[in-house]
Amino acid sequence: MSDLSRRTMMLAAAGLAVASRASAAETIAWGFSFPSIEEGALNFADYKGRVLLVANTASFCGYTYQYEGLEKLHATLTPKGLTVIGMPSQDFEQESGSNAAVKAFCDATFGVKFPMTGLTHVKGAEANAFYKWVKAERRWQPSWNFNKVLIGRDGRIIETFGSNDEPTGAAMKTAINAALKVPAPAV
Repeated sequence: MSDLSRRTMMLAAAGLAVASRASAAETIAWGFSFPSIEEGALNFADYKGRVLLVANTASFCGYTYQYEGLEKLHATLTPKGLTVIGMPSQDFEQESGSNAAVKAFCDATFGVKFPMTGLTHVKGAEANAFYKWVKAERRWQPSWNFNKVLIGRDGRIIETFGSNDEPTGAAMKTAINAALKVPAPAV
């Protein structure tokens, strides 16, 4: 074998090794953790193998009624592997100023049982790590309240949705049902 062929093969092997390390270190949703709206932490790793629907929420928005649809999805599809996660944010100036006020509103008005993070930023330079990741992966960030990110069982982004995409609407139902049909990856 010539020196040129040997060097080419060695470079190719080195490139594969680097590519393998890069994909092993790839960021997926299971690496994110947030303060919970109540106390303690809300770790996405606790939902590994499930489908996540993450929505940036607000209590005083024209889309606030979507809490009802998000709760309905969570209640009916949790046994099939879906978890809805709410991320209340004041980025669009339509949320309460404290976690306690947000929780009280969600409990009393919509009976929200799905997990929620504490108040957080979802856009711009102050966006939390999850939304920075979504922006880097998809060149997308919430443009208003009740934008949604669908995460597959493998921890990767499947699709993003805007405020006008109703939680129980056809587009979201189709995407969620397709995601739920995918088996969880072997651990």
